Amino acid sequence: MEQTLVILKPSCVERALIGEVINRIQKRGIIISAMKMMMLNMDILKEHYAHLVDKPFFPGLCESMMASPVVCMVLKGVDVVSVFRTMVGATNGRKAAPGTLRGDFCMSGQANIIHASDSPENALIEIARFFKPEEVFDYTPSSLSFLYADDEITNQ
Repeated sequence: MEQTLVILKPSCVERALIGEVINRIQKRGIIISAMKMMMLNMDILKEHYAHLVDKPFFPGLCESMMASPVVCMVLKGVDVVSVFRTMVGATNGRKAAPGTLRGDFCMSGQANIIHASDSPENALIEIARFFKPEEVFDYTPSSLSFLYADDEITNQ
């Protein structure tokens, strides 16, 4: 099954939305295979946001990402990258559709509560950046047969 990295940003943590986000993940049927709280530092942010380092907003982005701990998760499921990005909504919370996490819980483009990998390939790179292999659990929940038809999980 596909995996994706999710970071519940300081704007999520400080607003006490962690439980709400996790609740939606689990209600959707997405498997949480790793989760931890951590403080980010400039080194990991420069690596994670390497494509943004030269942008004028990069210092502010780093400051906001280091404002409090974050919660990092590895999610697992069939097509989980695209499924979860749909759940997250548009980057700018003001433009995100109602019913999405950002559409329901934020009004900002930067304080947008959550990061989600944008492709299966980047997800693997990002997971390795934030988690050691032994921190990610490859287990099959007993509810799996109630989440997918047999052919959906055997064709993975």
